[in-house]
Amino acid sequence: MAIEHDIQVDGTLLRVTASGFDENYNQVLAYLQEIVGAALKNKSSRILCDERSLDYRISTLDTYELGEFASKYASYIMRIAVVCHPSSLEDGKFYETVSVNRGLRIRVMTDMEEAIAWIGE
Repeated sequence: MAIEHDIQVDGTLLRVTASGFDENYNQVLAYLQEIVGAALKNKSSRILCDERSLDYRISTLDTYELGEFASKYASYIMRIAVVCHPSSLEDGKFYETVSVNRGLRIRVMTDMEEAIAWIGE
C-alpha cells in the first residue's frame, strides 16, 4: 500500500495523518508537495505529521534529497513536528538533521504529546 494521508487545517496548524509505506522518491516528493501546498494555501505556519503508521522504506540518498527539498520552505513554515514509529526513528532523525542544517525548524520524534508541546512553543 502506498502513502495514504489526510490533511486537516486547525487555525495556523496543519495536521497530517499518514499511513502505508513510501515506495519511492517520487511518491514521497508528491506527499511533501501536497503538505507544503496545503500549508501555503492555508497560511499554516506549523505542521504536525502523525506518521506512526507510515513505514519508511526509501534510501538514505532519497531521504537526504527530500530533506533538501523541504528546507526550501523554511522561511514560510515556522515549525514541523513529525511523529514516527520507533522503528523509523533513525531514518527520521537523519531527515531532521539534513533539514535543520538547511534552516528548517523540524523535529522527528516518537511521542505525540512531546510533538504537540514542541509545535506549540
